[in-house]
Amino acid sequence: MSEGTIQSKMKQLKCCVIIPTYNNHKTLRRVIDGILELTADLIVVSDGSTDSTSAILNEYPNIEQIHKPGNTGKGTALKIGFKHAISLGYEYAITLDTDGQHFPKDIPNFIDALLVSENKNILIIGDRNMNEADVFAKSAKGNRVSTFWMYAATGLRLNDSQSGFRLYPIKEMDGIRFMKSTKKFEFEIEAIVKSFWNGTEMKHVPINVLYDPEERVSHFRPFMDISRMVVLYTWFLLVRLFYITPRNLYRRFKKKRIKRFLVEDVLRNQDSPKKKALSIALGIFIGLSPLWGFQTVIVLFLAVLFRLNIVIAFAFSNISFPPFIPFILFFSIQVGNLMLGTEANYSIETISENFEITQHLKTYLIGSITLSTLGALVFGLLGYLVFSIANKKTANG
Repeated sequence: MSEGTIQSKMKQLKCCVIIPTYNNHKTLRRVIDGILELTADLIVVSDGSTDSTSAILNEYPNIEQIHKPGNTGKGTALKIGFKHAISLGYEYAITLDTDGQHFPKDIPNFIDALLVSENKNILIIGDRNMNEADVFAKSAKGNRVSTFWMYAATGLRLNDSQSGFRLYPIKEMDGIRFMKSTKKFEFEIEAIVKSFWNGTEMKHVPINVLYDPEERVSHFRPFMDISRMVVLYTWFLLVRLFYITPRNLYRRFKKKRIKRFLVEDVLRNQDSPKKKALSIALGIFIGLSPLWGFQTVIVLFLAVLFRLNIVIAFAFSNISFPPFIPFILFFSIQVGNLMLGTEANYSIETISENFEITQHLKTYLIGSITLSTLGALVFGLLGYLVFSIANKKTANG
């Protein structure tokens, strides 16, 4: 794609480039010049720089510039840049770092990917190929941590969740409420998660990177920034469990008739018999285990983590709902007595009325864990057989 073509395509797409910068005077000029070779639609956000950044930007009076009085972080700079770009009529924004690691010549990769995508509500992330030998160890480590938690919190499998070279659908994102506390690198995580929850498609394109220790000034602090990321991901995981997942189920329920909903979303025909059986086994195991008060949280967390059928796992975990509790306690004690070779003459009635679990804690715990394990195996195997037979009948029918 020629320079003239890329510029016209960016105009057509209403796409600009936004570069937040903080004390990157060694590489800033090179990055700006590389971008201007492709497009004049550039916004620079100086995040309280104290080096010669202002003097360098004075050499470019024709580009949009925002000068923040103090340094607050990359996240704040991006938010300000997005709002300013939207006010100028832009609908997309490509962001890249000014520390020299990104090459402006890769901008056409993002434009090409947007042009061929049927879904224009798309967030495109540059894939740095973090397995390359010349990637800094702390960058690779931060990306591995972020990618793992991204999957746990959203189910998204990304190759590079921390790359700052991206194309954002800023018009679609304008209605999303971002947290005021995400002032630094963690905003780039929040942008992915909340955009994904808002219905935005995620895609990677390959990019080149250069990590030059003599030029590059990185403001990423491994311990503090990774800690902030993990705290944010933990919050997103809780939001997914208790809001996003129930919300999505409710929305699907409203769009479908009840029969279709039960088949597609509860029984989940697209899930294999193995996944459904494992979901049953997980629900039974957690429901019968001695985890009173935390069973719902734990079963939802594990179902999301292992990508099982959340509805099935949750439904079977409710085997421990109040009317069944005396029976579960009774059989747990009986199994515990059998395992320990002890005796305790309890009936369902006495357990319901005056059972003191603290007096038989060891027996109960051993019996409960054994019972939950056996129950998970039995119900899981039965479920696998039932779903396998049902699938064969459907295939033959």
